[in-house]
Amino acid sequence: MSVYSKDIEEFKSSSGYTIEGLWYPRVTRIVDMKSKPALLKFYATMGYDRAQLISKQSAREGTMVHEAVEALLLGKSPTMNGKMAPSVEAFLEFIEKNKIKVIDESHVERLVHHKEHKYAGTLDVLATIGGKFGVLDIKTSEGIYRDYNLQTAAYMGALMNEFPDIKTRWILRIDQSQQCLRCGASLRTKGGRKKVRLANGSGHLFKNGFHAHYGVSRACEDDEHDWGPAKGVVELKEITDDWEEDFKAFLAAKTLWEWENKKWLKELR
Repeated sequence: MSVYSKDIEEFKSSSGYTIEGLWYPRVTRIVDMKSKPALLKFYATMGYDRAQLISKQSAREGTMVHEAVEALLLGKSPTMNGKMAPSVEAFLEFIEKNKIKVIDESHVERLVHHKEHKYAGTLDVLATIGGKFGVLDIKTSEGIYRDYNLQTAAYMGALMNEFPDIKTRWILRIDQSQQCLRCGASLRTKGGRKKVRLANGSGHLFKNGFHAHYGVSRACEDDEHDWGPAKGVVELKEITDDWEEDFKAFLAAKTLWEWENKKWLKELR
């Protein structure tokens, strides 16, 4: 996905980092080149302006969770936002039961770069889990998607020289939802968007006060659900795919990104 820039300075700040006097493209901008059919469907369903508002609010909510989780991993007391508190509380309970070790602040929100392949990115956490040292990427998405392989592989590639003992990568997904006390359906509210999933796995979306149904019959009508309190969800998944294969795919995306942004890259030389 190409990001509009009005001039070279805006392109540099929005699409990369300047490190030791050299400019490097951002990992997340490169990964955005991969087609995301679900995202396109979301924009088509919501409409561009509405989708943009939801995306921006979702990003702000995700940042709140990221900051709180990173503070907890460092043994600090996070600033709690009431709206996202169930997510953070669920994570606090999770780390009390699971051994996740973070050495110090230098392993959180760490800027890394690859001098040979010329890219940079900010990873969430370097952690030791179950005796293995690796990249821990925090997501507040509805699911864990294969696209995350590219981003984490890019971080692995950039870290290999400094941390030859790095072994693996994980996705830590943190979310929250409410459950209907009558029929067991779940309600996920993020970015101001309400999404109901029925107990049988089908569901419907609310859009601007209206709803579009998909799936089969349900026990409750829309105005009959009796929603319980929001509860946090935490899911930790190790990516066991060959990171080097994923890294090749990331570099292919980078080649396409460079082709797409050829005009700006010429000005940077």
